Amino acid sequence: MMHFAIMAWVALCSLIFSSCATSLASLPHQTGNQIDASYTVHRDIAYGADPEQVMDIYLSNVASSYGKHNYTIVFLHGGAYYLSDKAKEEKYIEPYLGKGLNVVNLNYRLKRGIAAATSDLPHALNFLRKNPEAYPLELNNVIVTGFSAGAQIATNVGLAQNNPSFPDRPDRGIRIVGIINFSGPVDQLDVIERIFVDHEYALFSEAGKALFPEDDYATPEAVALYEPVHYFDRSDPPIFLWHGGMDDQIPPDTFRAFTDKFRTGKDALRYVPAGKHSPTSEELAAAYEEIFTFLDDLDR
Repeated sequence: MMHFAIMAWVALCSLIFSSCATSLASLPHQTGNQIDASYTVHRDIAYGADPEQVMDIYLSNVASSYGKHNYTIVFLHGGAYYLSDKAKEEKYIEPYLGKGLNVVNLNYRLKRGIAAATSDLPHALNFLRKNPEAYPLELNNVIVTGFSAGAQIATNVGLAQNNPSFPDRPDRGIRIVGIINFSGPVDQLDVIERIFVDHEYALFSEAGKALFPEDDYATPEAVALYEPVHYFDRSDPPIFLWHGGMDDQIPPDTFRAFTDKFRTGKDALRYVPAGKHSPTSEELAAAYEEIFTFLDDLDR
């Protein structure tokens, strides 16, 4: 009788906790002054010695009440690992701020190749892990996300966190529970490299030549190390992938082997046949409607 009472109490507690969890999809979206009032913002926080290793940290006043949906969103900008800045792609973090989630907007080292840029994500997470009093974030409930080059970094680190062969992984106590990829390379980096190197726009061509250091430039092993498709397994966190059928930078065919590994009921693909490399405002709004449902369903 005592055993039955304990089991019933545990079941009731579980039901109460589940019913009290905040549904992100149903939360009203805040804008402007409402967002400003909901956050303490720390800008250009250094997580390494290089001037480019800085991040903006948005600490929410309400996220702690979200229970299992109290995610820490870590976003990385695009720019072919060669240009751009966290301030130039804030449209990707604004929906999360509108929901009251904690957000980290990350800069990483540019013009040093994919390897250096990718290593900056675990370095930043490890810095936050070492400074919990200054930046009280839920680092066992991290969503990594990005656009283009930043999405490749997020996806690679998120999938490789359980793979000992990957050189730069987050420290113990950090857990990536979901990945959101906008137009980020996942396979065939050699094909993508050639598209950039041969591009008529000189800046893109220079970016293509800088993807890998000279001593690794033609090494298949070095290329494969930064192709997320090689790390994807059943134990990895769920993935939401957006890509356009008219992308002239990351060919749609380079996603095929990756999306063929998607797990039914776990991973989500938003393929936009007429979409280009960067989603339009309308495409972005539609994607975030699905993303918040994706985040609500992560624990199912």
